[in-house]
Amino acid sequence: MDFSFTPEEERFREELRAFLAGQLPPDWADREFVGEIRPEERAELARFMNRALADKKWLAMAWPKEYGGLASPHIQQAIFTDETAYNRMPGGGGTGVSWVGPAIMQFGNEEQRKLYLPRIANGDDTWSALYTEPGSGSDLASLQTRAVRDGDEYVINGTKIFAAGAQEASMGWLAARTDPHAAKHRGISNLIVPMDAPGITVRPMESMDGGKTLNEVFFENVRVSTENLVGRENRGWYQVMTTLDFERSGVSAYSNARRNIERLVEAAKDEASLIKNNPAARYELADRWIELQVGYNVAYRVPQLQEQGLIPNHEASVSKLYGSELTQRVATTGMHLLGAASQLAPGSPYARLGGAFSQAYLEAVSATIAAGTSEVQRNIIAQRGLGLPRG
Repeated sequence: MDFSFTPEEERFREELRAFLAGQLPPDWADREFVGEIRPEERAELARFMNRALADKKWLAMAWPKEYGGLASPHIQQAIFTDETAYNRMPGGGGTGVSWVGPAIMQFGNEEQRKLYLPRIANGDDTWSALYTEPGSGSDLASLQTRAVRDGDEYVINGTKIFAAGAQEASMGWLAARTDPHAAKHRGISNLIVPMDAPGITVRPMESMDGGKTLNEVFFENVRVSTENLVGRENRGWYQVMTTLDFERSGVSAYSNARRNIERLVEAAKDEASLIKNNPAARYELADRWIELQVGYNVAYRVPQLQEQGLIPNHEASVSKLYGSELTQRVATTGMHLLGAASQLAPGSPYARLGGAFSQAYLEAVSATIAAGTSEVQRNIIAQRGLGLPRG
């Protein structure tokens, strides 16, 4: 296998880098790194970037032209994700581009494709995935949010939790139980829900690192048209698994790891005492960099499969598992290298690198939980990749 990029792909990467340098504030990534960006500032820049990217049709460039894309190769879309994540760019299509759009493209009808896909590609709608519930996390098939058919509408009641971006989303991608008597994997459906529908309440949650991007979402007699059903009723579980593959296959974990490792190497060069006080950190940094290169090869395998018309399954889980655990190892290496002062939060005059790695360490805790735990990923790899029996 040739792991190098083509001249066309390299030209696109350089064009994208020049675009980001011209659009993002010069100090954006550094301010984002140490937590200096206010939520309002981030949201405003996200809207600006989405408009600029939509004008170039870059938000969903790999999509067919009739749905707002450029029919670009999937590898080019991966390069886009790689560079925008490395530069900590806000916006960029998010859940709508990465997995709701592909799910509608694969399972929706033509009317749904024509209605929703151009709006995602143009940045008109933002989406939040409404899957996890207080009692249904890794065992997602046990979800209990109900969608009861009433004529030409569904009436939805229940609670979702850890819904990223729901406080700003205009649309929700909901997994709900439409047949409570069926086996738990066979009674689930996917519905498109406007987030301003009467009966929806969104309550922000503060995560352990102080972030407020996660939310609880409450549904109380929320009515949506049966036209908002995507795919066949009671067959949504299989669609959920496919959309999770889209989420798990991303390259952004490696992009963020690359920037963090580079910052640690720069810190070690600038302050010789860091390595002198902890000589083993030199080898840790080398290990992380080697692991990063391996991870990139794993991640870029996914768009290569997509180019062949395949849907990555266990391959996406390999990328997710390796990337999330690498995220934690990089954060731990940062704590080792920077010493006790690495535990100080941003704002402390004694914090190393602005306190960024105290935040990174806290954020990394959820890396092996969100989008499917490491245990779930290993089961998928074992059963669907290696053909091992269920144990």
